Amino acid sequence: MIGGERESMRRVFVDAWRKARNGEPLAPMERLVAEVVADHPEYHDAVSGAQAELARDYHPEMGETNPFLHMALHIGVREQLATDRPPGIADLYRRLRERLGDAHAADHAVIECLAESLWTAQRKGAVPDEAAYLQCLQAHLRR
Repeated sequence: MIGGERESMRRVFVDAWRKARNGEPLAPMERLVAEVVADHPEYHDAVSGAQAELARDYHPEMGETNPFLHMALHIGVREQLATDRPPGIADLYRRLRERLGDAHAADHAVIECLAESLWTAQRKGAVPDEAAYLQCLQAHLRR
């Protein structure tokens, strides 16, 4: 799901959610997207398909969360867990889930570290530092 124009990437969420609600067959990625959308009822209006939602800018400095970015990070976490990439993330996630008692809370702990890792890599013009990412997750376990 990386790359491409913003609206077309957002349309992936809209289309998968529409198909899921209508009981239409879903490709594996669409199923994953629809599951993540289902877990976020607060974002259902954003995936309504309205053109204004697809074109909308979100301003974190004004306290706004970009629902598409947030859900994409959830998808990224699920893909990492499915492949245990970076190596060891599946075990760290399992331990976070046990400690926090909730999969969604564990997802958010991982998302916090993933977003920081991606932001740092972008700022440095480098690939994400997997060791630093895993260290961030280990720090969550010590909290």
